Amino acid sequence: MSTAIDNFTQQLHDNLEALEDRAKSLKNNIQSLPRKTQAEIQSKLNEAKANLDAKKQEFDDYRAKLKTQLAEKESEVMSNIEEWKSNREAEKLEHRADKAEDYAATVTFLAVAAMEEAEEATLAALDARRDAENAAGITET
Repeated sequence: MSTAIDNFTQQLHDNLEALEDRAKSLKNNIQSLPRKTQAEIQSKLNEAKANLDAKKQEFDDYRAKLKTQLAEKESEVMSNIEEWKSNREAEKLEHRADKAEDYAATVTFLAVAAMEEAEEATLAALDARRDAENAAGITET
């Protein structure tokens, strides 16, 4: 394989490993939540909100980038691609490959962002449930 393919697949592998690690961390955090106190949950929620707030602009930028990439992808006609292949138009195909790799990286990044948003949403839901139970006088047995 070429160096470009090797580099791309290594980057994708690294990103997927990071995503897998983030998913495992989220799973462990969610499983431990019922055993945490209200103050601990609120602290984790505040931490998650601060983390999301710090990354909000970056996430929004990636979402906008994805929207642009999707529009470009839709405008790329398959007949053009077949023509480029048959005419061996390497520069156009190289540009297409670069865009495809960038798209994959963007989508992977957004998957990580979604995991972080899921963690914040889960903490907020548990915090809300605890508030409701406390108001109703429900206690753990």
